[in-house]
Amino acid sequence: MISDISCIFAPKFNDRCIMNINHINKRKMALVCFLLFFCLFSNRAQTIVKLPTDSIIGTELSIDYQTNSPSTTVNTKSNVFDGNLETFFSSYERSGGWVGLDLRDKYIITKIAYAPRFEVSGPTRLLLGIIEGANNADFSDAIPLFIISELVPPLMMKEQEINCSRGFRYVRYVGPINSRCNIAELEFYGYKGAGNNSRFPQLTNLPTVSISTENAEDIVDKDTYLKGFISIINNGTIYSDLLEIRGRGHASWNFPKKPYRIKLRNKANVLGLPSRDRHWTLVNNYGDKTLLRNLLAADLSKRLEMAYTPACQPVDVILNGEYKGTYNLCDHIRIAEGRVEIQELTPNDITLPKLSGGYLLEVDGYAESEDDGWFLSATRRTPVKIRNIDTDVIMPQQYFYIRDHYNKMETSVLDLKRTTPIADVRKYIDTESFIRYFLLGEIFGNRDTYWSVYMAKDRNKDFFTFGPVWDIDLGFDNDNRCYPVNEKKQWIYEIGSTAQGFKTIVTQLITNEMVFANLKQTYIDYRESGALTVNKMIKVIDSLSAVLNQSQRLNFLRWNILNTVVHLNPQALGSYDEEVKNVKRYISERIPWIDNKFNYINVSHTPEITALSKITISSYANTICINQVSEPALITITDIVGRVVFSKLIRENASIPVDKGFYFITIADPKGHTRTVKCLIG
Repeated sequence: MISDISCIFAPKFNDRCIMNINHINKRKMALVCFLLFFCLFSNRAQTIVKLPTDSIIGTELSIDYQTNSPSTTVNTKSNVFDGNLETFFSSYERSGGWVGLDLRDKYIITKIAYAPRFEVSGPTRLLLGIIEGANNADFSDAIPLFIISELVPPLMMKEQEINCSRGFRYVRYVGPINSRCNIAELEFYGYKGAGNNSRFPQLTNLPTVSISTENAEDIVDKDTYLKGFISIINNGTIYSDLLEIRGRGHASWNFPKKPYRIKLRNKANVLGLPSRDRHWTLVNNYGDKTLLRNLLAADLSKRLEMAYTPACQPVDVILNGEYKGTYNLCDHIRIAEGRVEIQELTPNDITLPKLSGGYLLEVDGYAESEDDGWFLSATRRTPVKIRNIDTDVIMPQQYFYIRDHYNKMETSVLDLKRTTPIADVRKYIDTESFIRYFLLGEIFGNRDTYWSVYMAKDRNKDFFTFGPVWDIDLGFDNDNRCYPVNEKKQWIYEIGSTAQGFKTIVTQLITNEMVFANLKQTYIDYRESGALTVNKMIKVIDSLSAVLNQSQRLNFLRWNILNTVVHLNPQALGSYDEEVKNVKRYISERIPWIDNKFNYINVSHTPEITALSKITISSYANTICINQVSEPALITITDIVGRVVFSKLIRENASIPVDKGFYFITIADPKGHTRTVKCLIG
């Protein structure tokens, strides 16, 4: 060690750094001694040791399995630290049990070791258990250090390195739901120190969101905000703040995996998302077994250049020490910079021109279940919720103004004729936003596109804009009420659920000749620009599923539903990969379906040998025969005057009866290629 250090401080010596210590002056000698002492002291200070177990904390009541009654003497928390793999702790309550240590000083945790209960079922009871560190005795500031995701054989200690730079006084294991916190042994290793905030572990590659409520109170309704604390760990860094949290959603609130609304104490660009705000949502994705439909919808919304696309970031969520699954951390849709950017009303804005805006409305099929802040339109009795301001401060003048203005819009649209000039249509409707909103709903195949519709009206403007799109869990062929979407002849909105009376508004708009012409041209423009291609969308799906892969494994350990039909699923495909393939299959069929609806033929692609080119068409008697079908193909037959006499997705050879006459047969394959053949019958 001395010779190594002397090389640094003896530049006049030869390359072998041979020195006579007597020739070193006193100053250099003192420095050498200091460095030696510092190194020895530092190494000793950071020697990793097994942490003391003399102050055990945790759930008090255990269960005596002999009597099935609560106990303080049998299967207690002290068993976790007795060094005996054949004893264990089991809490009396099935969920919420925990066991840990008060270390009496802060320690940086470098390693843990744990063992399951020795019975056959013991290893499974550890799955999704969480190891946490904290500096508050109630674990309100808990940081997740590790989640157990692999089985460990009974009577075996499993070691796990921990990569966290913060020191903790309190450490614990929180048992997963319905496990009675069964664990045989738990050990913590590390060294004393307060540490710093330079390095934190994540559960997976996704950001980890950990939330603690006061007194670990459960979130049981959508009305009561609970106070709490949030930590978000991403790429080793941490963001923390106080918050308030409650439930949210309509149908989604009834799922076992709950969605949440959160309000931070301070505005923040959480995870670098665009809007600096206090208001955020945690979307649960329970019925979407790909966990990516809302993310794919957001990508398509950006491709179609919607004015505002709610930001969404997939995350892993822990609530009061319990792993909850994969969520999307998303914007709460509201009037704000980076969200719906219109003029925001104040309670003082009760006369024109300030009274004219801005307003954020939601045509909402559920509005009538709410207490106030909504109205029924005059003619169609459509329920409309006012979403931009809290209902307890909305002024009567504002309520009546926007209700009456919506009624003017409704009357104007209902009076539209097929030949109404586009300028007249645009008096109350921003047709460009409507067109993009309509196209997205049809690409998604979302039956509920018009069950919930956000619309905004800015100050000093008469027209309403459509958007943003939101809540696409049932899109992309995930709804048994309309599955399979691509075998339907109608637009999806025609067979979908709409808020009372709003379907008429949509029909009036798209049957206007000028609006439909703009609709068709907008779609063609996006197809020709390359923004809407099957291949690009498939790549997005592949990318999203790769990002979600680690997290989805944990999610479906927590929510074992891959073999179960939940909510409105049309089927259960049994694996995450198969669920993702189903979305890709849908996209491969949907774009050709819409191409056909607009009589659009994509001529920009490079010719290649495809399954489509191998399909043969023949006829006999009054029948058209489609043969050599190896991939799904959309077959559309039109007569000489352009009427569609047949349109269906086929997956095998088909014989189609027709009357005598001259026909055009258009074939569209999953990649968006099309081919048209003429056929004379009779």
